[in-house]
Amino acid sequence: MGADNGPGPTLISSVQRAFRLLEAVSAHENGAPAKQLARETGLPLATAYHLLRTLVHDGYVRKLADGGFILGERLQTLHTAGRTQALLSRIRPTLAALRDELSTAAYLTFYEEGEIRVAEIVDGPRAPRVDLWVGFEDAGHATALGKSVLRELDTESRKEYLSRHTLSDLTPRTITDAPELIRRIDSSPMAPAVTDMEEYSLGTVCVAVPVYSGTTLGSLGVSLRKDRLSRLEEVRARLIPTASRVTRGLSLTI
Repeated sequence: MGADNGPGPTLISSVQRAFRLLEAVSAHENGAPAKQLARETGLPLATAYHLLRTLVHDGYVRKLADGGFILGERLQTLHTAGRTQALLSRIRPTLAALRDELSTAAYLTFYEEGEIRVAEIVDGPRAPRVDLWVGFEDAGHATALGKSVLRELDTESRKEYLSRHTLSDLTPRTITDAPELIRRIDSSPMAPAVTDMEEYSLGTVCVAVPVYSGTTLGSLGVSLRKDRLSRLEEVRARLIPTASRVTRGLSLTI
């Protein structure tokens, strides 16, 4: 037992020292040499060098040509991910309220780097999610969430997206002809909402409307069993104001 526990304190202290170094590095916008960072953190120079090399290798710190150290891109990635989590936590109660009111699973997507990606799903025992048997990145043409994004894109962005994605026939109801898909999206009788009528999964219909996180386009939608088709207008009436609240929540500065 004693041998197993031995490395613990050493590993913990190494992590603490690494964090102290990162804090010191962050205080120097134009970079600082290892000797200065060691002095500011109270670490032996050899320890500071060792930890800095590790942090550089992993992308958390970058070494400049003059020997100074600045924060690396990996930390920016973590910051961005943390900001996204904070934004989602802000609007999650709104999605949960939508789920509870309509007894439907609620979905949120964003259009990022040319792909339609699911950012959040809020479901429950009385509101199960649809079986995501095909990833949304490959099924934008067959889902209300994806079609909502496509409806908001300009003509060139649509063409570019469709040129990179095969319109696979996921069910017998899937629209696989690009001009027909665009025609139906643009003439949606429920605009600004669009629907997926068993085009992604037989037995399931979906409704979605656009949302924005700052300038990033996304969509908010819900899924229903096909025997609840009579509720589509009710769902649309709740989705539109909820999307406005989600957009406001996502667009506030953190």
